Amino acid sequence: MNDKKRSLLIIEDDPALQKQMKWAFDQYEVVTAEDRESALTQLRRFEPAVVTMDLGLPPFPDDTTEGFRLLSELLTLVPDTRVIVLTGQHDRENAVRAVAAGAYDFFAKPFEPELLLLTIDRAFRMFDLQLENRRLQMNNAAGPLGAVLTRDPGMQRLLRTIEKVASANVSVMLLGESGTGKEVLARGVHEASCRKNERFVAINCAAIPENLLESELFGHEKGAFTGAVKQTQGKFELAHKGTLFLDEIGDLPTSLQAKLLRFLQERVVERIGGRDEIPVDVRVVCATHQNLKSQIALGRFREDLYYRLAEIVIEIPPLRSRNGDASLLAHAFVQRFAAENKRGSMNLAEDAVAAIEAHSWPGNVRELENCVKRAVIMAEGGRICADDLGLSAPDEDLARLNLRQIRDEAEHKAIVRVLSRVNGNIARAAEILGISRPTLYDLMNRFGLKRETI
Repeated sequence: MNDKKRSLLIIEDDPALQKQMKWAFDQYEVVTAEDRESALTQLRRFEPAVVTMDLGLPPFPDDTTEGFRLLSELLTLVPDTRVIVLTGQHDRENAVRAVAAGAYDFFAKPFEPELLLLTIDRAFRMFDLQLENRRLQMNNAAGPLGAVLTRDPGMQRLLRTIEKVASANVSVMLLGESGTGKEVLARGVHEASCRKNERFVAINCAAIPENLLESELFGHEKGAFTGAVKQTQGKFELAHKGTLFLDEIGDLPTSLQAKLLRFLQERVVERIGGRDEIPVDVRVVCATHQNLKSQIALGRFREDLYYRLAEIVIEIPPLRSRNGDASLLAHAFVQRFAAENKRGSMNLAEDAVAAIEAHSWPGNVRELENCVKRAVIMAEGGRICADDLGLSAPDEDLARLNLRQIRDEAEHKAIVRVLSRVNGNIARAAEILGISRPTLYDLMNRFGLKRETI
């Protein structure tokens, strides 16, 4: 295990305050600088993830010019570094200006070391999250499913399943709510298959009127109907040797379901107005947000077609069920849209991350993407807050994530449950819990539990 302390750069020209901060933050390797030049030297030498800096620096400590100059240089040299600005008690205007310029947070002097330490710890966590986001992007980019960014174990298992079935020549059905990324995963199936060098053709069955959909899928001959001025290939022919993605297959009209079933059985198509059977080698991947078995029961979807399409069924979990993915994706979207809109270095404030994690995202990844894109465009400075996202920050604070509290709650619940099951038998309860009787008595005393009250 690497026990090396992480570097924290403190830029402060007051020797006494330097010493105090070095002592207060001794869990980090504190390096100090007293002016702009020494700060840049320490930055290059130690590459700290977090920096605290006073805006009033020599040679004009009563002026913020040198401080803002240094802040700009810091964010240019190391845009991912979290900079916490220290200001005077009544200098809120410069604090807001610094945050707008890209600082992570600000603190007014004099400050409580414990509160500043909490902000520093959070800044390190935010830095680590961004690094993990970048690492996952780089790791995934090498594979066929590189567009999917996730840390959720269930979603990672799903991606491994897709990679396995991609090599088999079977039809795949993707089930999931709107916005969960069904087309992205369908492209992943294509890219991971032996057909990856051929075309991937997508069509939304719900977006095209019924009278045009047949022509879109199967093509038509010249003169087949009014307006058919030339022979036109359908999507099946265009996807020959590649993959055809039928999105919202649950909305496919009943009249076309029989024709699609015949294609899946015979692997030939007939254009509208034509008589020739055209062999087509295509893999079909379909998707829907509907419950097709319910549709079958209502007579709206053919059961035999369902089993032809659903040789492999993959259910995509909604974003709210993917632990940690909302904030991970949000960081990635911020980087992408900031670059696209030439906004420079931008990051999510802590209240924004908390709001993102607390929101249910009924529109899933698509809703999150649109929300972040709007915030990147509309945000005044380099930091995106919950208000920029149009979300409310949750009332809960990070104290609720305290591991000791969580562990105590879990132990209390387990002890009460086991003692209830064994009718207060201490020896039996200790055996089930895997602890000694004295330890169990100690825990019961700590939680105020008595056998007769269980």
